[in-house]
Amino acid sequence: MHAGRPPNASAVWLRAISITSAAMLMASCHEGVLDPHGPVGKAERVILYDSTAIMLAVVIPVIVLTLVFAWWFRARNSQARYRPDWEYSGRIEMIIWSIPALIVLFLGGIAWTGSHDLDPPLPLAESTAPLDIEVISLDWRWLFIYPHEGIASLNRLVVPAGVPLRFRLTSTTVMNSFFVPQLGSQIYAMPNMVTRLNLLADQPGIFEGLSAQFSGDGFSDMRFDLVSTEAEEFKAWVNATKTQGGVLDAGAFDELVKPAKAAGAQTYAQVSEGLFDRISSRSTAAVSPQRGQ
Repeated sequence: MHAGRPPNASAVWLRAISITSAAMLMASCHEGVLDPHGPVGKAERVILYDSTAIMLAVVIPVIVLTLVFAWWFRARNSQARYRPDWEYSGRIEMIIWSIPALIVLFLGGIAWTGSHDLDPPLPLAESTAPLDIEVISLDWRWLFIYPHEGIASLNRLVVPAGVPLRFRLTSTTVMNSFFVPQLGSQIYAMPNMVTRLNLLADQPGIFEGLSAQFSGDGFSDMRFDLVSTEAEEFKAWVNATKTQGGVLDAGAFDELVKPAKAAGAQTYAQVSEGLFDRISSRSTAAVSPQRGQ
């Protein structure tokens, strides 16, 4: 290009598209499924990359061949053969059917092995004892019960980093979807049922959790923070929660069940024994004595 000559319009558009695409890719990598912080999320990212590579192995050649064919069979190319009576080629038929069959085979194999290796109820291969957490989806908030610690938290989940998390999930009304994108494994919480999930946060940090299932007016705000801390900080948080007061019994739960949009985090120093089981079985009327009494 000579000095002072204005840039070609197509070059300007191409540069703008390239910069925009790169910015979007860089922005998307700071959080979400492309920035995992746990073994499950990292394994799912590998599956995503492998699946994308397999599909691009077909998409890219098709795009290139489309441009090549359009260029070769242009009107001014005297070397291109015009064959109006051509209608069948066994070799071409075999190629165009074998490639999609191989793609389906490869993608199906990845999905098959991944669904078994990353089965949500399957315990993680960790030597550390897991932390049990009971999750209840409300309209439109998340309630987390720590059964062994005897405490509960609303809209805020605090866990120790490097410790396997063993979840039991249920819902009070409609179906919701529990999802922490950076840890992986979206799973449904359904009324009168208990689903199970195993996750792990491999380092301290704050990871956004959400409901990926539309459930009403407050659905868009049905989010929570998963706070991963060091083991000592987690113990300190448990002890501090026990001293802050608040009892989660049948009466307090009746208030939580009422539809309400998320309004910050809240903790409970005591939780009625067996509350989660009674909620999942639709029998919250009778609640056993509180822990610690």
